[in-house]
Amino acid sequence: MPSFDEVLKEAGEFGRFQKRVFFLLSQTGITFSSLFASVVFLGRAPDNFWCRIPGAAELSERCGWTLEDERNFTVLPLHLGNESVSGECERLDVTWDTSVSCTSPLARYGNHSMGDLPLATCRDNWVYEQPHSSIISEYDLVCTNAWMLDLSQAILNLGFLAGAFILGYAADRYGRILIYLLSCLGVGICGIIVAFSPNFTVFLIFRFLQGVFGKGTWMTCYVLVTEIVGSGQRIVGIVIQIFFTLGIIILPGIAYLIPTWQGIQLAISLPNFLFLLYYWVVPESPRWLLTRKKGEKALKIMRNIAKHNGKFLSPHYSEITISNEEVSNPSFLDLVRTPQMRRNTLILMYAWFTSALIYQGLVMRLGIIGGNLYLDFFISGAVELPAAFLIIVTIDRVGRRLPFAMSNIVASIACLITAFLPEDIPWLKTTVATLGRLSITIAFEVVYLVNSELYPTTLRNFGVSLCSSLCDLGGIIAPFLLFRLAAIWLELPLIIFSILAAVCGLLVLLLPETKGISLPETVEDVEQL
Repeated sequence: MPSFDEVLKEAGEFGRFQKRVFFLLSQTGITFSSLFASVVFLGRAPDNFWCRIPGAAELSERCGWTLEDERNFTVLPLHLGNESVSGECERLDVTWDTSVSCTSPLARYGNHSMGDLPLATCRDNWVYEQPHSSIISEYDLVCTNAWMLDLSQAILNLGFLAGAFILGYAADRYGRILIYLLSCLGVGICGIIVAFSPNFTVFLIFRFLQGVFGKGTWMTCYVLVTEIVGSGQRIVGIVIQIFFTLGIIILPGIAYLIPTWQGIQLAISLPNFLFLLYYWVVPESPRWLLTRKKGEKALKIMRNIAKHNGKFLSPHYSEITISNEEVSNPSFLDLVRTPQMRRNTLILMYAWFTSALIYQGLVMRLGIIGGNLYLDFFISGAVELPAAFLIIVTIDRVGRRLPFAMSNIVASIACLITAFLPEDIPWLKTTVATLGRLSITIAFEVVYLVNSELYPTTLRNFGVSLCSSLCDLGGIIAPFLLFRLAAIWLELPLIIFSILAAVCGLLVLLLPETKGISLPETVEDVEQL
């Protein structure tokens, strides 16, 4: 009986059929990256807001004030008395009297300096010039509640973390395409509920669930793409990352055209319903079917692939070699039971964690220089585009291991140099930091490919999902690590990033080279790499 890779060579390793499936599934990268980075625009800081005094509605009705009048009479005096107080988080704690004059509600305090009047902390009742422009104005995430915006992003990352475990396991047990389609449905439904959440608690619950399903769409489509192409064509695992970057580049355009956060949320969520149409055009992974003892279904799909690629499978291909490995429900112990698997798993987990931590840390540190949020965000995405092209040019010539190690080492050196460059040459500091950003992006994209190539088919989706869950943990820790260390010394985070990247660069040299090698089918195959 022929092996799966022998049948795939005859059917076409990257023919018309695989190219179509690859293009369709790659669109998932655009929607996933939009979800991943959406908080930047969903949580835009409001341009103008102030704390409304108790009874302001009655005063305004009695005096016929507009909102601008109300602000001038009740907030402006506070700022005039104490320039350090803006009226956003504090208000005057006085009795307002409009019985004498609506234009002098503080007449009874005429002999007092405005700076001497008592203040009270504002806890609710804020007024925004654009009340539905972001979740900050929608749910009052300002002043003492400002930390809740960070919580919303942490909750999304927790969703990614849970999705990696739950849906990674489910995809290995119930199939790639089934979990992919269910995840797309879940992202769409949860996205709609998030957009119309009546309160912040509901918003957080369904943002978490959208993270769970979002991770399911991204990881499952990635594994599916790499499993239907030949060993010489697995560079598609890098090309698919370009679509992730495209999502980052497109997102500011969407946010610029849509003025409300609900509109942006719907724009990045609704396209997931279109992916349900893939039920009729994207097949189950034949590799996965073989591991579940479904050889006939796998062969039927292979004949269909050959037909679309303009090829014909030999009549004697009545069966395909099925893995003799006993099929079981995957667990973490399966990933660390044997020496090679254990080494690969621990190194890959550290590589995922380090890449995410440094990547997000450098993005937050750079701040993207200018003051135009849309343009700055677009530029930050464009910086990532050369990474995929550099990988495509080098990875099939020199292999995976060397670019993986070198990208981490270069990122380490760039972070170290940036930390000690003087502040009076900002252009050089920014340039070197951008080199570090480009290098860690390369490392981030290579780890996707290497991770999928170092696990057997029976454990591939679970292994990729579990290791990549450390990426989400890094994403949760990154802002806290950055800001806490920066409070001690501004450049201290860069020193930590440099050490982490250098260690990662050395560790990945211990991984086996997978250039031109067939995807392992069993744990034994991995042990022999």
